[in-house]
Amino acid sequence: MKKIKLSFVIPCYNSEKTISYVVDRIKNAFVNHNEYFYEIILVNDGSKDNTFHVIKNLAKENYNVTAIDLSKNFGQHSALMAGYASVSGDYIIGMDDDGEHDPQDLFKLVEKLEEGYDYVCADFENDNRSKLKHLGSKINDWMATKLVGKPPKAIFSSYYIMKRFIIDEIIKCKNPFPYVGGMIVSITKRLSSVPMERHTRKAGRSGYNLRNSFSLWLNGVTAFSIKPLRFAALTGSVMAIWGFLYGLYLVIKKLFFPDLLVGYASLMVALLVIGGILMITLGMIGEYIGRIYISLNNIPQYVVREIITKESEEKGKNEGE
Repeated sequence: MKKIKLSFVIPCYNSEKTISYVVDRIKNAFVNHNEYFYEIILVNDGSKDNTFHVIKNLAKENYNVTAIDLSKNFGQHSALMAGYASVSGDYIIGMDDDGEHDPQDLFKLVEKLEEGYDYVCADFENDNRSKLKHLGSKINDWMATKLVGKPPKAIFSSYYIMKRFIIDEIIKCKNPFPYVGGMIVSITKRLSSVPMERHTRKAGRSGYNLRNSFSLWLNGVTAFSIKPLRFAALTGSVMAIWGFLYGLYLVIKKLFFPDLLVGYASLMVALLVIGGILMITLGMIGEYIGRIYISLNNIPQYVVREIITKESEEKGKNEGE
């Protein structure tokens, strides 16, 4: 029977105190599972601490660990794209760099995936994250369902597994503003989840905030949906009809009550409402056009400064001798 290869892709940001712990737990998880072999792709996404130094040493010490250093902070999903481009496994697993995800649970994900699904993620029953981060996740989930087309019962989380053919399609995308969830939904609807426990992070604070969530929301909306533009067009049509009817009402009122003074309050309210809607609509259109312009200029999703593996280090030493 052919052994299945699992590829872990872990974006790393300011995780010098936790990433070694995560790698050790992954290695320990396979002690009693010889039916699999694995690789770990660690992507340093412009960390401000010594994260790359740590993952570089891990790569030098382990044949199945690869360290990738990006030239700057491109964002979590761009870091994922960089990792996806280097995988060689049959199944690809994503997890966080802070120790909140238990590698022992990955076999539950594998088992569920082999029931016929293409993507399976963890459904954390105990959400011990901050209220702000929880709110950001809720907003992104709503956006993915209403605007991108995610099945209502499906969920996205940062601990997941998916089949290789999905990755092969995802890495074809060259959009400088990638949204992995949107790409997955555009490829398959065979999504599922498995109940799991979220553990407490081992050190530090999460680098993901409401601004990151908004940026991710914007990427998903502008890359995979034109519904905001349709909504803007619908709102404009409704406002135009409302304005016409209100104008007709004022004309009729003036005909029947010629001495009635028409105040400026209603006029100012109408102007402010319509003006606000116009500015929001123009801003949304500008966002779409700006992203199209950036895409046409071939702005990269990510730039790799260096890739470290134990094999490449040994080869470099031999050539130096």
